[in-house]
Amino acid sequence: MLESPTPHLFGRSTVATFQHDVARAAEAVAERVRTVRRPYSGASLTDLQGLVDAVDLDRPLGDTDAALDEVARLYLDHAVWFHEPGYVAHLNCPVALPALSAEVLLAAVNSSVDTYDQSTTGTLIERRLVDWAAGRIGFGPDADGVFTSGGTQSNLHGLLLAREASAATDLSRMRVLATAEAHFSVTQAAILLGLGRDAVVPVGTDAAGRMDPAALTRTLDDLVAYKLVPMAVVATAGTTDLGCVDPIADIANACARRGVWLHVDAAYGCGLLVSARRRHLLDGIERADSVTVDFHKSFFQPISSSAIIVRRSAAMRRIAHHADYLNPRTASVPNQVDKSLQTTRRFDALKLWMTLRTVGAEQLGAMFDRVVDLAEDAHGLLTDDPEFEVAAAPTLSTVLFRYRPAALDDAACDTLTPRLRARLFAEGEAIIAGTTREGRPWLKFTLLNPMTTVEHLRTVLHRVRAAGDLLLAEDDPRLATAVV
Repeated sequence: MLESPTPHLFGRSTVATFQHDVARAAEAVAERVRTVRRPYSGASLTDLQGLVDAVDLDRPLGDTDAALDEVARLYLDHAVWFHEPGYVAHLNCPVALPALSAEVLLAAVNSSVDTYDQSTTGTLIERRLVDWAAGRIGFGPDADGVFTSGGTQSNLHGLLLAREASAATDLSRMRVLATAEAHFSVTQAAILLGLGRDAVVPVGTDAAGRMDPAALTRTLDDLVAYKLVPMAVVATAGTTDLGCVDPIADIANACARRGVWLHVDAAYGCGLLVSARRRHLLDGIERADSVTVDFHKSFFQPISSSAIIVRRSAAMRRIAHHADYLNPRTASVPNQVDKSLQTTRRFDALKLWMTLRTVGAEQLGAMFDRVVDLAEDAHGLLTDDPEFEVAAAPTLSTVLFRYRPAALDDAACDTLTPRLRARLFAEGEAIIAGTTREGRPWLKFTLLNPMTTVEHLRTVLHRVRAAGDLLLAEDDPRLATAVV
């Protein structure tokens, strides 16, 4: 006979078990952080697949300690650690300690912030943080917003609001304008909104990869001439590859003259909102209709912690739907499901609240400034070394580069670059991102760890050079003397 399942549920009678389990989990993580010296174990996909497949999910281990030991071997021993200085790949950050404390609270209580009667002050805290973020953007008291699962959902939400605000009703005529540097979720949103992949119209850029306001003006006028409807313009504050910040003020001028919705994707660059030295890069953002912010990037929050913020609260109400069993029209309390794309939703806002109340916005801004400074340092290291090729000077915290000794022509470098990145990942000592620009592969530093130093970057570049030299020597021993 099966034992009663209640000993495994959180409640008054299991508080001691909860404390023990959380302490054991915390110690398992702490032990790895104390001992790990590289971002990844280097285990192959085949090896990891074998470990996971060997687990029989229909034969439980019987207690949490045993399950935790198993998960530690499966997951913690092979996790990718973003706090390690050898991790310089994607827009992942080490997380603020107060936010980790908040994770314990919100997971244990398990509030759902879709309705007030499931969350009470959880809803009020989230609404206060939305107001705080709106104030940082420069929006007035009529602003509104809601927390989301990430930048992709926020971009979808912003473009949905733009579609609903449009006077046009023919989806086939609606167009979204963005540069080729915009996040892939813009095109994804156009597809999901029924506009189609081709509804995203590319706008030309300047030499730095930023949206060209003159090109935007021409494109807007051309669309109207062809009896198409410019539904929205997406300006990016922090492109994924180059970290570019589009000239928001000039873009806002073009949109205002034509009554076009302006959405600013500041998923990456939202850290500028609390920067003491670089806030000017977002000048004009206060004129946007909607803004995406990802706190789990440049505010150093655990995934997920993001929001969509709008200048006018009426925009959020355009997609409201009411159900008697959930959020009736007659409700006298704030129900966040009225404006969210999600129903059941975690109280992720608590993490940012705890961080602001412990660390403060000024310190968060200094941390973001630190990683941007580090990107400038990285750019200097690369440009001073004749064996590296650099794409552009950084605006935020990304730097594109290639390892290219003098003996390598373009074609050979194109072949080497992705292999070099794969070799580094397999070794586990350094994880670097990759991308393609104008048909050529590049390596990419994405720096979001304020604890990383210039010396750490020197070590990573040494590993890049060593891995590249070994690959070249393996391909052609004659190159060994030329590049080693």
